Amino acid sequence: MSDILSKNAALKTLCDAHLDELAQKEGLTKEEIILGLNKGTMVLLGNIRHSNVKPILVGQPSSIKVNANIGTSPLCSNEELEIEKLKVAEEAGADTAMDLSIAGDLDSIRVKMLAASPLPLGTVPMYAVGQQLLDGNREISSMQPDELFAEIEKQAEQGVDFMTLHCGISYDGARMGAEKSRVMGIVSRGGSMLARWMLENKKENPLIEHFDRLLSIAIKYNITLSLGDALRPGAGVDAGDCAQFEEVLNLARLQQRALEAGVQCMIEGPGHVGLHAVPTQISAIKTLTHGAPLYVLGPLVVDSCPGYDHIAGAIGGAMGVTAGVDFLCYITPAEHLTLPDKDDVKAGVMASRIAAHAGEVALGTKRALAREASMNEARRNLDWEGMKKAALDPGMIDKRRAQHHNEEVCAMCGKFCAVKMLRDAKVL
Repeated sequence: MSDILSKNAALKTLCDAHLDELAQKEGLTKEEIILGLNKGTMVLLGNIRHSNVKPILVGQPSSIKVNANIGTSPLCSNEELEIEKLKVAEEAGADTAMDLSIAGDLDSIRVKMLAASPLPLGTVPMYAVGQQLLDGNREISSMQPDELFAEIEKQAEQGVDFMTLHCGISYDGARMGAEKSRVMGIVSRGGSMLARWMLENKKENPLIEHFDRLLSIAIKYNITLSLGDALRPGAGVDAGDCAQFEEVLNLARLQQRALEAGVQCMIEGPGHVGLHAVPTQISAIKTLTHGAPLYVLGPLVVDSCPGYDHIAGAIGGAMGVTAGVDFLCYITPAEHLTLPDKDDVKAGVMASRIAAHAGEVALGTKRALAREASMNEARRNLDWEGMKKAALDPGMIDKRRAQHHNEEVCAMCGKFCAVKMLRDAKVL
């Protein structure tokens, strides 16, 4: 087993400063946390250059975490609005955020997000490189590997806590992903850029060829590498194909190399997977990648519900948690349609939080069962303040009861309240 804390000075600094607090928050012993970090089954998100960051643990048996994606696009670019969305995500209970901006002043947006919130912030550096190339009227295939590594180092110095880097898509994988037999081809933005670069230059992925260079940057700042799933299935019928699992095998090898070097890694998981296949997909990925924390978009269990993809993702996410998922990336009602607005961000965070909680209830974790017990007791007692304390979204109780907030019972039942009916019964 690797002793990652002895190799990663930045991680040890964070751990020394926050271990007591993390143990108390997660209901774990300090020894359990250190063991998880050393085995690579947990990661501690926090860049030493992110001055106001509140580091968090990702990896069971710590609590299931939820990420919110925000960021500009060429058709919808409002820097101030993205900062507002970040605050909405934080207030809704997201544990992290990712800046996926691809339009505007990306450095300005990123730095402002880092200053605006203590949530660990993730990015996809390939997006910034792609913007520089396309805005400069250059082809993606003209990218020089030094440009990508320079962007990674710049973002690390700015304070980014974790980065999605598509290190596992190989030249062979890119060819498989682009084959017409794959219904949705490659749906990852960063992955598609790298695939095009490889196929047009007939060269291997620079993130594979120069992986040690990436590790040398990450360890300086305690950047957690979120090893991206460039070949994730973008349609349920593509799930489990050779392209997807060729990449997973590559990620497994790279994760072990990173751990031996003292660098923390997460694995990114499948996107669109039928409900029946979620447990086997998650179990296979977790087994192949040595139990590394698994960061999953969804999985979306059906493809035909645009406008409601947050529900499809929550169904898959809940089942995924029971099979070993550690980190849920939210999906909003805007998925596949447009950039999410503030209401979409709130809905996406809540859907994923509910999925995380449902999964933990099914696993029988003490924290989840305690919340359920508190809610049950409060409902039996018609204790609305108690219900708010137990609720995942306390504000929703006030919002929905506003018109009848002075009533002891809810407005659905009124004087027909089943709980009150028996509570007031004269039992001999």
